[in-house]
Amino acid sequence: MVKNYTPTSLNEALELMENNDLVPFAGGTDLMVKNNEALNYIYLYKIPELKKIYVEDSYLKLGAACTFTELINNKLIPEILRDALKKIAAPAIRNFGTIGGNIGNGSSKADSVLIFMVLDSYIKVQSRNNERVIPIKDFYKGNKKLDLNKDELITEIWLPEREYTNYLYEKVGARQALAISRVDFAGIIDIEDNIIKHLAVAIGAIEDLIIRRPDIDSILIGKTIEEAKSLKEEYLNKYKEAINPRAGRVSIEYRKDVSMNFLNYFLESKGI
Repeated sequence: MVKNYTPTSLNEALELMENNDLVPFAGGTDLMVKNNEALNYIYLYKIPELKKIYVEDSYLKLGAACTFTELINNKLIPEILRDALKKIAAPAIRNFGTIGGNIGNGSSKADSVLIFMVLDSYIKVQSRNNERVIPIKDFYKGNKKLDLNKDELITEIWLPEREYTNYLYEKVGARQALAISRVDFAGIIDIEDNIIKHLAVAIGAIEDLIIRRPDIDSILIGKTIEEAKSLKEEYLNKYKEAINPRAGRVSIEYRKDVSMNFLNYFLESKGI
């Protein structure tokens, strides 16, 4: 017999997860489309602990059951994340879809995940007797594969507090916001006294995992703009080697060219 649970506290939810084989959901905008009546579900939307948005210990912490609309309307949310969330689906989906669900879906096409990746965020997961905080880059193990045990829930996303105002976010799809991404790009940069203090790039929807290569970005970090210009060709070539799109509805060559065009435009727009 199929069972559905609607806990009203995190402790209750974690106890249910420990003692039952359950599929968690909050908005259900993706999960419910599949309509698998053989599964048992746990509905998380009514848990107050999963709806919080607050700053603590130099992190902006987002409850996993926060909807896209709730985040868009919250003044604490960095503009780069707000921009991405505004381009997700239609208003009805944004009103119900949650960031925990977007992350838990395990797809490299997830719009919010691209931003969490470029911001080097952390994922907090909890079971009844344990909790873990995992760098988001390590949380994803492959397409639909996560570092998440059966009795664990994604409870929070932690964004390091820093300036995220100097950025570029681009999404290519068949129909603007309603489309599943064909290429997603996000880049952020901090320049102080003509020196690149921080640089991060993430490219999504073209491989099983979102591309995030701090080792390549480090080529330009700590350099002056003039030095970065001289290293630009090496930097771009490293990314060209690292980008290996999978076959899809559009060609591999198209996805790679668009990704490199976005990367080059991002650098040029910042004077590099």
